[in-house]
Amino acid sequence: MSRKINIKNRKASFEYQFIATFVAGISLVGTEIKSIRNNKANISDAHCVFVEEELFVKSLHIAEYPNGGYINHEPKRDRKLLLNRQELNKMLGKVKEKGNAIIPIRLFINEKGKAKLEIALAKGKKIYDKRESIKEKDQKRDMDRIRNMR
Repeated sequence: MSRKINIKNRKASFEYQFIATFVAGISLVGTEIKSIRNNKANISDAHCVFVEEELFVKSLHIAEYPNGGYINHEPKRDRKLLLNRQELNKMLGKVKEKGNAIIPIRLFINEKGKAKLEIALAKGKKIYDKRESIKEKDQKRDMDRIRNMR
């Protein structure tokens, strides 16, 4: 099984400025991991919240597994993230500050076959920061065009 699963949240880097990133395990049921291996997940609307000092990801859409039968999972259920206590305490302290959020960046399967979620402690960008990001992206694209023309 050499196929790599790498589902990204492309909107995240435009909407947020990343402060720190973490890699967390996800508590999944059997049909969910099968759907992820079929590349049937969407993390663009997902966000993370603390519930009684445990971190959960909400609105992470994992499509129902077609061969799941009656034991299929709910597509948008809350899923617990598996991190150590020190990382959770660090994030909990930062999230309490105004303007900070925890957002998923990437969903992937590691070398051992486990599903992992890369999450970022992020601060929302202002409108002028977003304009600056667009400007930098356009300049980079123009420079690449000039290099490719030669």
